[in-house]
Parts: sequence; structure tokens; C-alpha cells
Amino acid sequence: MKQKDSYKFSFFTLIIILIFIFFFNISLGSVSIPLKEIFASIFGYSSSNESWHYIIVNFRVPKGITAVLAGSGLSISGLLMQTLFRNPLAGPFVLGISSGASLGVAVLILGASILGGSFILLGHNQIAIAIAASLGSFMVLAFVMLLAKRVKNTMAILIIGLMFGSFTAAIISILAYFSSAENLQQYLFWSFGSLGNLSWNEILIFFIIYTIGIILVIPNIKSLNSLLLGENYAKSMGMNLQKSRNSILLTTSILTGVITAFSGPIAFIGLAVPHITKLVFNTSNHKILIPAVAIFGAIIMLISDTIAQLPNSEYVLPINAITSLFGAPVVIWLLMRKQKLS
Repeated sequence: MKQKDSYKFSFFTLIIILIFIFFFNISLGSVSIPLKEIFASIFGYSSSNESWHYIIVNFRVPKGITAVLAGSGLSISGLLMQTLFRNPLAGPFVLGISSGASLGVAVLILGASILGGSFILLGHNQIAIAIAASLGSFMVLAFVMLLAKRVKNTMAILIIGLMFGSFTAAIISILAYFSSAENLQQYLFWSFGSLGNLSWNEILIFFIIYTIGIILVIPNIKSLNSLLLGENYAKSMGMNLQKSRNSILLTTSILTGVITAFSGPIAFIGLAVPHITKLVFNTSNHKILIPAVAIFGAIIMLISDTIAQLPNSEYVLPINAITSLFGAPVVIWLLMRKQKLS
């Protein structure tokens, strides 16, 4: 089988798996719903149980879509960062964008104990939390982009991003120290990450910003392939390094920022999925890798969410706990396997 045909077959298989897991995911939960009822609700046919129809349309399908968007977006962001910094440990949060979002939410929720008044009401509003996270992300993005124009060394940008993360973590710790137990618990629950709190209007906003980020990825494919061989090689190929670097940073920031704003900080996916995808597809061509990591990320996020919601139970585990608990050992095993094969 030719390599091109092999990729087509792999993509076809992954898409089938993604569709199957999506429907499997929305069929499970505290209430078990037959697949027949799920198809009836999604495709507009009358359901035999109105409560099932409400659960599917207003909770489970939005949650499944959120998992697909978050998983694919974080995976693409992780791939971009690993390629730009040529560092296998780089992830979508190395720029400090997630830390900025966390700071925005912390000021809104934890700051309510200090500032009081309307902050207390806003801290319980999902839209207000998303806006606060977006503003925090944008502030850090503005600082990173401003410094990126002055800093020539790409690794220095990585260090700056990590320092932003430490700085915001320190401010959050101070806010947490003076916060009430109730607000601290609310912020803690947000930091666990969640896929199931979005309305259809919020998903529409999420999808529009996500789509903008994905569109911005496409012009960078050639630059990303050039960067694999180093910055000097990329320059020799006529690449405008500063422009490409800024474009990649902006794209990653948009995707990471909107996902963190609507789903909270979700660990592991952006770091690990690119490695898993490279092991499966055995290529470094970003024309193949970008759609591949997007599908893999969506699949792994859906699987993680299926485990987290503990089928036939009223309890839901934090999505962060599942992605890290099951993901980290898988990546270690895959990397060790690759080392043995080489």
C-alpha cells in the first residue's frame, strides 16, 4: 500500500472511531439512554421520553461538541509549540496564556471576598467567568507578543512565558489566602476543568473563535515544516522568521485562550497527543500531522470524558484528573516502546 493511501485509510479509520465514540459518549451518564433515542433526538424525530430528549439536546450533545473542540484545539496548539520551540516538553500552556485566564477568573471569583458587591454575583455567572478568563488570556498574549518583537531568541520567549505563569500563580496564591472558603472551592472546581456547563449560545461563540484559530493554522504549515530543521535553515528558505513566529504564537494563543475560557485549564492533552500521533503516523509533515492530532485529540478527550462521568452514577470526576491519570502512563509507555524499536 502506498504511503498516501495508507494515510487516507488511517484518517478514514480515525473519523469512524471519532463518530462512534461521540455517540457512545452521549449515550452514557447518570441516566442510560438507548442509541435509538439519541438518533431520534439529534435528527429531529419525536422521542418516546421527553426528559431523555432534554438531556440529550441540552446537556450531552453540547458536552460532546465541547470535548471535540477542546481536545482538537489543545492538541493542535501543543504541536505548534513543540515545533516552534523544538522542545518535546512544550505544550499549549507554555506561553502563560492559561495562567492569564486563571488569573482573570481568580480576580473575579476569589476577588469577590475582598471587593464584594457585584463581584459576588458575577462570580457565579458562566458568561462572566468566560469573559474574565478571556481578558486574562488577552493581557498575557499582549505582553508576550510585545516582547516577542524585541526578543530574537525563540527559547527566550519560552522562558518569558514560564515566568508569566509563575507571576500569575503568585498573585492567585495571594488572592486565595484572603478568599472565603466558598469562593476558594468555586475557583478550585473551575481549575479542575469542565466540559458540561456550556449552553448552545456559548458553544456558538466558542466554535467561531476556534474556527478563526484553525484558519490561522493553515498558512503556517510550510513555516512549521521549515522550522523542524532549525531557524537558520528556515531563514535560508526565505522564511520571515519574525512574522511566522508571531503568527504561530497568535494562533496558539487564540486556541488555548478560548478553550481555557470556556472549559477551564485541561492538562496533558496538548502535551501528549502530538507524541502519540507522531508514533502512529510516523511522519513530521504538518500537512498530515495537524488534522491527525486534531482527530486524535478529540477522540482522547471524548474517551476521558466518558470515564470521568462514571456511567450510571450521579458523580462526575474532574476531567483534568482523568486526562493526567490515564494519559501520562500511556505516553511513557509509547516513548519507551519507541526507544526500544530504535
